[in-house]
Amino acid sequence: MAETGAARSGEFLEFIRRSARELRNGEAIPKTLDHWKDLRKTLRKNLVQAIGLSTDKPGPVPVRKIREQKRDGYRIEHLVLRTIRTGDGWIEMPANAYVPEVSSGNAKRMPAVLCVHGHWSGAKQDPVVQSRCIGLAKLGFFVLAVDAFGAGERGLKTGLGEYHGEMVAATLWPTGTLLCGIQVWENMRAVDYLQTRPEVDPGRLGVTGTSGGGNQTIYAGALDERLKCVVPVCSVGNYQAYLGAACCMCELVPGVLTFADQWQVLGLVAPRALMVINATRDAVQFSVREAKKSIAGARPVFELYDRGNVIRHVPVNSGHAYNQPMREAMYGWMTRHLKGIGDGSPIPEPKLQPDEREAVRVWPKSSRPRTHISLPQYARQLAVEAMKKQVEPVHAEHWESEAEWRVAHLKRLCRVPGEIGAGDGKVQVTKSGKSVALQLEVEPGITVTTRWHPGGESSPGLALVLDLDGAMSAVKSTEYTEALKAGWDVAVVELRATGALAPKGNRVRRAVDHNSSQWAMWIGRPLITQWVSDIHRALDGLGKLIYKGRLPKVRAVGRGGAGPLAVVATAIDSRIGEVHTHGAPVSVITDQPYGDGPIGTLIPGSLKTVGDLPQWMSLLAPRPLRVVNPVTAGGKPLGADAARRELKHTLATYRVMKAEKSLEIEAGS
Repeated sequence: MAETGAARSGEFLEFIRRSARELRNGEAIPKTLDHWKDLRKTLRKNLVQAIGLSTDKPGPVPVRKIREQKRDGYRIEHLVLRTIRTGDGWIEMPANAYVPEVSSGNAKRMPAVLCVHGHWSGAKQDPVVQSRCIGLAKLGFFVLAVDAFGAGERGLKTGLGEYHGEMVAATLWPTGTLLCGIQVWENMRAVDYLQTRPEVDPGRLGVTGTSGGGNQTIYAGALDERLKCVVPVCSVGNYQAYLGAACCMCELVPGVLTFADQWQVLGLVAPRALMVINATRDAVQFSVREAKKSIAGARPVFELYDRGNVIRHVPVNSGHAYNQPMREAMYGWMTRHLKGIGDGSPIPEPKLQPDEREAVRVWPKSSRPRTHISLPQYARQLAVEAMKKQVEPVHAEHWESEAEWRVAHLKRLCRVPGEIGAGDGKVQVTKSGKSVALQLEVEPGITVTTRWHPGGESSPGLALVLDLDGAMSAVKSTEYTEALKAGWDVAVVELRATGALAPKGNRVRRAVDHNSSQWAMWIGRPLITQWVSDIHRALDGLGKLIYKGRLPKVRAVGRGGAGPLAVVATAIDSRIGEVHTHGAPVSVITDQPYGDGPIGTLIPGSLKTVGDLPQWMSLLAPRPLRVVNPVTAGGKPLGADAARRELKHTLATYRVMKAEKSLEIEAGS
């Protein structure tokens, strides 16, 4: 059996890696162009769906110029592009256009390059980004540098340096529109704008960026065929190498390993030009070694088009950067494929001098319009729009029909691949006084420990106390103690990737399970769905080994972030007779970043299917549900009236199911 405690902290990661290998095992590089074109259609469709890329037909891009600055050999136009129209106005993207000076007698249309930034604190204003923009402009390219949503001048506040990942971008998950999808959409709108500029040849466009900007480059280049030259820097590896790393939310493509690895996405660029630049001293997910694997897969795709000469891999002896040797390699590649000059070899960089960051802002100091829409605010707008389809039930038959497909949907999400029957996995039983510990292999490579303690002689049933901080936190809780005092048998489960089983370095800022949640998403199995499997296997083991085949009445008690988990586990398992939540959120919708806590209970796109948490709770009717001290999505306590407003759908459902007395809401005044 598996060891306990810290010795098992790597168990979950190894399980994820093995699952990823199994998902991609046996995939073959296409042998014919027709075969690839068939795969390409499916791949594009799956990728668009995974990132939530809008399929709306784009219209003209409204733009206004704020100001202009002249420099040696070029000028900088400070622009605002309107990229997404919402019910509360436009989402605006600040951009700097670097326009080369040309003599009036030589005013031919020029090629253009979209420059997207990574996680440098200055975003498009950062000297790292400015340098390539200036270099390209001095070499005769029109350049457009933009700030990504939530970064640079588009943060929650007006100052530079905000991070748009963790609990900021997580607010988008339930909407099904991922930050990656928004970035691709906005970069496509930037391309729309470039094609309207009189100085620009609309058929000669390129894109480049490094780190998170390289990530943007990969997906924009893969999905927008107007980009004829694509140069991602310090960003290509392969998706399996992401497993074990801490990556930004903007790099996440939920479920991508169920249909592709990175070489296929690079293959979408073919037959257009692709240069991949890597640093020799970089994180493993961006390493030369891992990138070579993706290049080896993508190159045959280019060769199917007889374009094997337009894909090139350039390792540079450096750390994570977009330094001068990298820029010079990019200049040569862009010059070859957008100007038709040279063989793609590096071109020396012109003399350049970046400005101070504040000097090239579109909105200096605090001049950003008050109408600015932040990332969480847009997430809330998307959520509200999705929730318009979530109507309150008008009679029992209406809800029973609704509940049937919602439960079926959750069951599909929560299934264990290669479904294991009860008792099929390895089991180890350890007794300590009256207490019993069951170690169950719930699926290959994952062992879950359930600790059970008997109650009084006439126990009313089994209280299953769930806590995402781990089993020991559950044992020390008031809810555990009160259940024992009331005579209940009590059990706690050390769920995978929680407590002592949490991967090392799992937390990123406010997101306590940041890395494990992302890794789970990569393989298409959100953590909450895996935790539900753990709970069900734990009940299988308790029923078989403690209760001799017949479980008593079961109450699921969800503490804090485990509240939604208790609800989902109960919704799809009739063996659980009632639910108590304590200090748990009653919505995932917010216009502010989530507070400190887990993100593993979020399901991408859930608002478009099973709804918000009140709809999840409605699935329990008519079973008893007690909601104690509910909180907002941001973790703030709700008063009694506010709680009832949030739980309006749940109240309506219990009413039509004639089970109003089975729903208790206990909140402050």
